Amino acid sequence: MTISAISPVTGDVVSTHEEMTAAAVERIVDDVHRTFVEWRGTSFAARAALLRKAGQLLRAEGDEFARLMAREMGKPVRDGVAETQKCALGCDFFAEHAERLLARESIATDAHASFVTFRPLGVVLAVMPWNFPFWQVFRFAAPALMAGNAAVLKHASNVPGCALAIEDLLRRAGFPENLFRTLMIGNAAVEAVIAHRHVRAVTLTGSGAAGRAVARKAGELLKKTVLELGGSDPYLVFGDADPDSAAALCTKGRLVNSGQSCIAAKRFLVVDSIRERFEQRFVARMGAARMGDPLDPNTEIGPQARRDLRDALHKQVEASIARGARCLLGGTIPPGRGAYYPATVLTDVGKGMPAYDEELFGPVAAIIPVHDENEAVAVANDTAFGLRAAIITRDRERAERIAADRIEAGSVFVNEPVKSDPRLPFGGIKESGYGRELSGYGIKEFVNIKTVYVA
Repeated sequence: MTISAISPVTGDVVSTHEEMTAAAVERIVDDVHRTFVEWRGTSFAARAALLRKAGQLLRAEGDEFARLMAREMGKPVRDGVAETQKCALGCDFFAEHAERLLARESIATDAHASFVTFRPLGVVLAVMPWNFPFWQVFRFAAPALMAGNAAVLKHASNVPGCALAIEDLLRRAGFPENLFRTLMIGNAAVEAVIAHRHVRAVTLTGSGAAGRAVARKAGELLKKTVLELGGSDPYLVFGDADPDSAAALCTKGRLVNSGQSCIAAKRFLVVDSIRERFEQRFVARMGAARMGDPLDPNTEIGPQARRDLRDALHKQVEASIARGARCLLGGTIPPGRGAYYPATVLTDVGKGMPAYDEELFGPVAAIIPVHDENEAVAVANDTAFGLRAAIITRDRERAERIAADRIEAGSVFVNEPVKSDPRLPFGGIKESGYGRELSGYGIKEFVNIKTVYVA
């Protein structure tokens, strides 16, 4: 069996790799565990020095990594460069703060001494997606390695080069050779890795179906999981919002990573009083985004990662239009071999349409008319997902109350496109998953929170 990266621009094979045998995977996990036994005894200072070096390499070689992402999954190079720089920031953050975040906590009890320590679990299996092939990995790896864990990576099959590049980068940064290893395997082999006696936990970013499969197997074996799954993030555009600013913010939120992001803006809940003005400006901005070769530094929208994903997105658009949505922009597959899909805007979207009920993983915006802010909140929560959300309004105090108390999501941004930040916890609720990544909350997901009581 082979694992191949296929260019979403040309359809040509970028690279081919032999899939590892079960015996080879077994040996690798055993090697990683042996390295973990030594690594967990290293100091935070020693770990931090290596992670800072990884950040330096990411900054120095960002252009090269961006071109690799463009070839394998179609990310515009300017977005790829930004992604590697964000990875470097994540490395810097955990190198600087991990020791403080995992410091012993004394608790006053009847004992002579009682305290809580945070000790690493062991080998963590990461099952990662293709859409942010570097950031998704460093988002888990930086805190996990700083906490004293080791890791094995099963990356998406269409970005094998990115997986191997990350392994090589960490080795060149000075990390032990077998502390972080890539497993070149297909999805069918994941269950066996979860079952390996030395794998102590699993983190997955991906679809709901993948999350259920991993959680089912890990639950059967009583192994810890963190799941970051899909999202259909609502952006609530209140009646007092400035139409120009709202359109600019929503366009940026929708087109991040050519629309292929779990936290991209997807549903736009627009109050009637501002809807017409917002739609005009939003369509103009979406239509002005440049689609083209991801290796061109001026490209804003690259191809979708695979043709089958592009075709599935188009079927969702067609089904929504058939059920009453109106297409204001785009909505057609362009000619040529590439897996391109244009910026598309649907309006009059309602319940029962794919654009309302499902995640649209591509540059398609669904405008859902609402009468007022209370209806906007109700529609925002009327979804199986609960990852992120945004509110656009001039009344920041009211938006803060609504964000804190009424929106069902892992985080809510006010007057700012949704994004991730190493300083803040990242994750969702409902069918968007459970657990947290990043920040002090994320680094504690894969540690033994151990109580010590001294009489």
